[in-house]
Amino acid sequence: MTPRRLAASLALLVPALSLPSLAGAQPPAAPAPSPKAAPAPLPRAAPAPSPAPPSRAAASSAAAAAGAADLRRLGEAFADVADKVGPAVVQIEVTVGEDVSSPLRWFRDGGQRRGLGSGVIFSPDGGILTNNHVIDGARAITVRLRDGRMFAGRVAGRDPATDLAVLRVDAKDLPVATFADSDAARVGAWVVAIGSPFGLGHTVTTGVLSAKGRGGVGVNDVEDYLQTDASINPGNSGGPLVDLDGRVLGINTMVVSRGQGIGLAVPANMARRVAEQLLRSGRVERAWMGVGLQDLTPQLAAAMRSPPPAGALVNAVTPGGPAARSNLQPGDVITSVAARPVRDAQDVIRELFNHNVGEGLALEVVRDGQRYQTRVVLAPRNEPAPPALPVQRAPARHPGLGLTLRDAPAPRGPGGEGSSIARIAAVASDSPAERAGLRPGDIILEADRRRAPTAAEVEEAARDGELFVRVQRRGAAFYAALKR
Repeated sequence: MTPRRLAASLALLVPALSLPSLAGAQPPAAPAPSPKAAPAPLPRAAPAPSPAPPSRAAASSAAAAAGAADLRRLGEAFADVADKVGPAVVQIEVTVGEDVSSPLRWFRDGGQRRGLGSGVIFSPDGGILTNNHVIDGARAITVRLRDGRMFAGRVAGRDPATDLAVLRVDAKDLPVATFADSDAARVGAWVVAIGSPFGLGHTVTTGVLSAKGRGGVGVNDVEDYLQTDASINPGNSGGPLVDLDGRVLGINTMVVSRGQGIGLAVPANMARRVAEQLLRSGRVERAWMGVGLQDLTPQLAAAMRSPPPAGALVNAVTPGGPAARSNLQPGDVITSVAARPVRDAQDVIRELFNHNVGEGLALEVVRDGQRYQTRVVLAPRNEPAPPALPVQRAPARHPGLGLTLRDAPAPRGPGGEGSSIARIAAVASDSPAERAGLRPGDIILEADRRRAPTAAEVEEAARDGELFVRVQRRGAAFYAALKR
């Protein structure tokens, strides 16, 4: 390429580039600056739009979802309580005589009259707390656990004054329930009742703690009940009333039949104290102050000189008793026991029950408008021991099973026409046969699996001190187990 053509090509490549001459030519002057313009204002940010209020339907849906979640949590709490306490709750079946009257759920099992109640295991080696009226008059006691195991129960001790009793079964490592501090329980709190109403084992019902310190029912000597609206029916007696932590608040005892949702339970603090004494010694030693008490009503207060606003009125003092030695007199008003204010006579009785024999108890007393302090040393209350139940008496007069038998014509079916079968001629009092519910006139259809046995065959089967029989009475059949 020639130099001319090369120059032309370079010109085509950089047409806008002006170069100064190599001879020192000056570059063109820079243009004069224009007047400085004011900067344009920045545009204002548009305010964020406020969120639209939720619709009524959306708010209602959110509230319903939150409510459903709360209900699920509450339901899970109830289920957790049932899982925790349920294994320690037992069903109690008792066989009694015909003359026993009790608020249990009764049913007929062949010729036997049976009652159903509940109980709660509080000792891993077989200590079971229940109501005294559940086992009162019992000739035989059967304890059924939730896992299906069954044990023969025996009475370790009972306390009719509080309607509590303790049973023992021969078992180890049983699931146990723990007791709550019933004094600290709050009225209105959720509670759960577990028991066997009408024989429906391990039924769970819920409610609230309706009240505390209920007395004056007139059923027991010592009354200091928890009240609940959890459903309680015959058969619940002796079962636990439980808080949401799975601790026993009380022992369900009765229901006020005149209304609905009024159940009463012995508070845990009282029940635990009685249970421990019954398990240890078979009886309860109660502290005694030696006074008679009544409520200070407005009518009584109006007739007194300078009465306190509340308290328990002393109406009698036992000569030589602890109160007499502390100079208490009829007409005194007890306003405080062990630094606890007294509203009525029941408060004093309740506080006495929580203290042991030999303890000193500080009292505040108002007499003729003057306030005094005194101290009473509690003495043991002379109470006769409750009579022993038939189930506890050994049949020493009847070394056998208590049956007198004779042969009789067999009914149609078991042995055929012309055959003989054993019939009960007599039943000894307080014998294994009587406790099993057998009666004169019963026909023994089977004895230790032998069908249509004769009297001699039944006697032979009973030589080892045990007998398993199927009995017919008035056209109905039932099984019975006898053991010497």
